[in-house]
Amino acid sequence: MVNQKKLKVAIIGCGGIANGKHMPALVKLDTVEMAAFCDVVEERAAKAAKEFGTEGAKVYTDYQELLRDGTIDVVHVCTPNKSHADITVSSLEAGKHVMCEKPMAKTAADARRMLEAAKRTGKKLTIGYQNRYRDDSQYLHAACDNGDLGEVYFAKAHAIRRRAVPTWGVFLNEEEQGGGPLIDIGTHALDLTLWMMNNYKPKYVVGNAYRKLADQKNTGNAWGDWDPKKYTVEDSAFGFITMENGATVVLESSWALNTLQAGEAMTTLCGTKAGADMMDGLRINGANYGKLYTTVPALDAKGVDFYDGDQESAGEREARLWIECVLNDTEPVVKPEEALVVTEILEAIYESAQTGKPVYLHK
Repeated sequence: MVNQKKLKVAIIGCGGIANGKHMPALVKLDTVEMAAFCDVVEERAAKAAKEFGTEGAKVYTDYQELLRDGTIDVVHVCTPNKSHADITVSSLEAGKHVMCEKPMAKTAADARRMLEAAKRTGKKLTIGYQNRYRDDSQYLHAACDNGDLGEVYFAKAHAIRRRAVPTWGVFLNEEEQGGGPLIDIGTHALDLTLWMMNNYKPKYVVGNAYRKLADQKNTGNAWGDWDPKKYTVEDSAFGFITMENGATVVLESSWALNTLQAGEAMTTLCGTKAGADMMDGLRINGANYGKLYTTVPALDAKGVDFYDGDQESAGEREARLWIECVLNDTEPVVKPEEALVVTEILEAIYESAQTGKPVYLHK
């Protein structure tokens, strides 16, 4: 490590994702002091400070007040999608580096505002697409980078649940989130797929969104029945994306679908030299010497070690590499320019679903 300075980190939004991923990962890093916690519900911020904060950690209900603390180096934004842009822009302008939870923003315009603020202030900005940091994702990305698959010209981004509608927080609220499963879990699958392809130049998008199961009862949902009156988003959405180079990406997303082929944050890639999927663990397929083959990498083997230390989760790896990029002044793994394209495509799918027409994306 070039610089052993400890960074003072603040958490804005002390709800599910902060408690489930960000704070448990950050507290393990000896390069970090968790110095401030903000939430509109003061009890949540106080609980987080007690559980994860350093001695004397501050508690806020107003993020603008937190941002006036000149000692804070890094802010993690873990709030509903609607407020991502305002909080991120304010944090960047206050001189903080920002890790914002996915998706980048509720709208593409907001995402562009965030990117512009990062460029204007010279501060680092990254988005919480932690599925890039899984062992299988790291392995497949290395294979793609090496050209093992050749030109990837067809891909699928998978984000399908049979019955796992999130019934807490504001997930079902279109105003707060901007959508349902497409913007919630579809965003992970699309990010993973575009990253593997290293293709961020979409030409046009055709999409459909459905609210077909949202009024049903006795659903067998993993977290109990949802309230149909509060269910103001789609329960499924699907997109067909044509890239400028002619490649095709099919995106499928649902919280509730009558299918046995469930699985999320997964990608299928078809290239000129080989293909890959994550449907039953990571599998790479192709043809050698006149015969078809399927390879299943031993990702738990010591000879395939992509990280420092054993048993590092994707969330822990995400936090460590993000903090290292701030300390060492290097580029983050998830670049805001990449996350912006994901948001632009998601928005285009929703627009196409509403209008019944293709949406062209001009760069």
